[in-house]
Amino acid sequence: MDARRRPAATAAAAAAAPADAQPRARPAAAVAAAEAADAELVLRAPNLRVVAAAMVAFLAPFSYLAFVHYPLDAALRRSILICGAMSLGGFVVVLRLVPVAARYLLRRGMWGKDINKRGLPMGEIRVPEALGIVVGIVYLVIAILFQHFNFTADSMWLVEYNAALASVCFMVLLGFIDDVLDVPWRVKLLLPTIAALPLLMAYAGGTSVSIPKPLTSYVGVAVLELGSLYKLFMLLLAVFCTNSINIHAGLNGLEVGQTVIISAAVLIHNVMRIGSSTDIEAQQAHAFSIYLVLPFLTTSLALLAFNWYPSSVFVGDTYTYFAGMALAVVGILGHFSETLLLFFLPEVLNFLCSVPQLFKFVPCPRHRLPRFDPHTGLLTGTKDGNLVNIFLRIFGRCTERTLCIRLLIFQALSCLFCFWLRYMITGWYK
Repeated sequence: MDARRRPAATAAAAAAAPADAQPRARPAAAVAAAEAADAELVLRAPNLRVVAAAMVAFLAPFSYLAFVHYPLDAALRRSILICGAMSLGGFVVVLRLVPVAARYLLRRGMWGKDINKRGLPMGEIRVPEALGIVVGIVYLVIAILFQHFNFTADSMWLVEYNAALASVCFMVLLGFIDDVLDVPWRVKLLLPTIAALPLLMAYAGGTSVSIPKPLTSYVGVAVLELGSLYKLFMLLLAVFCTNSINIHAGLNGLEVGQTVIISAAVLIHNVMRIGSSTDIEAQQAHAFSIYLVLPFLTTSLALLAFNWYPSSVFVGDTYTYFAGMALAVVGILGHFSETLLLFFLPEVLNFLCSVPQLFKFVPCPRHRLPRFDPHTGLLTGTKDGNLVNIFLRIFGRCTERTLCIRLLIFQALSCLFCFWLRYMITGWYK
């Protein structure tokens, strides 16, 4: 009962205070620092043209397949519409919150300078970092609220849905901690392991895999039960997805752009599987994946509007870890981890090329970025083993914007190759 009386006592004390008492003023140094940070905040208007083009390119095929091409169940279409409406609301909220969060992060000293513009006036601007925290929070709020419209209290999917959100939330927190503390690489590998624990503990799905038909005669069974090894695979997939996006980075728009393309491919894959499958459980798994990835796509598009070249905000490890975990979750719970890895083909290639440097077989600089020539505005590839520099060595020098577009086109072509490959081997491979 004492705790209930404290607010009243505080109110009484406030009433007894002198009438001319004023709230304690902020220190002059803090006020000056805040004003200086606001003055240095150079935040251009969001590039809505790029975002609008991406929405048409990615959401139009999904909408056509879901509402025209395939005769989906009316209840499923209703759920997709509700999720889509909430996701578009999240898009608007992120557009509004990014400038607000950028100002606070700049005040707290969380900023960086664009290395790929060193030597130019734009290279001296303090760019707010870790804006992925905005996308992560808005995404979680949308995904949590959506439960009210789609899941009942006794739904078999509710436990896994909340476990997935717990893992994503954990990853957002750990990613923001990394942005603040700048933890070393050996610790970065542990962060996704910790964040994946809620998903691993709550996972109640199957732990068996279908053996490819050409190998069935050699293995002796068509379905192989993996047991705990399957959960180990889930853990390794989560670790790979989070870190692969984190190391395939360094250009304005590249981190967000690649995740937008992958999530759009995941959306289209899910609706295609629902429309072509007669297995109710498989349809529910892919619908579950749609509910998780649709708000992720729209909120990421809002962040891309600010992160596209020339970027006025940096997404930070908060976003790359959050994005990797979100995609790993939808792939695991949607039961299409093999297809997800095919969508991640550029990230797989980038990781394989980066292995000698990541594991210190050869020297690894802190930033494996290309060299920028301020006189020509062009980037030149270095000997570092990542796709950013490999593309420059193969196709020659170019601007940062051109290089990012080339890498994103390669990402899109990899996803198209995945769809073609699945179509070609359907019925023969599995």
